[in-house]
Amino acid sequence: QVQLVESGGGLVQPGGSLRLSCAASGNTATIDTMGWYRQAPGKQRELVATMANSGTTNYADSVKGRFTISRDNAKNTVYLQMNSLKPEDTAVYYCYSRNRGVFGRRDAYWGQGTQVTVSS
Repeated sequence: QVQLVESGGGLVQPGGSLRLSCAASGNTATIDTMGWYRQAPGKQRELVATMANSGTTNYADSVKGRFTISRDNAKNTVYLQMNSLKPEDTAVYYCYSRNRGVFGRRDAYWGQGTQVTVSS
């Protein structure tokens, strides 16, 4: 029902910055939250940042003060500005969309992921 396409990943040196973008298409009218998760090798997928339609945001403690999530609802696009990147930020970053479904169900949709590598 919703397709998510990420862009902006790549290789960056420690202390550098990247900006990830994710464009949603399909049944975008039912979206209530968009955000970003990441998964490093050997680790579980974890929340990075989310933003609800109300503007409420959630950030992982590890990225607070360094990452900023923003949304352009008119374009159904979510961004993640990543500053002061650290090697431990290396992971596949996945765009996330939560959508309202029938009978109060909440459906999660995921992008294919974009690799972020922080290394010298």
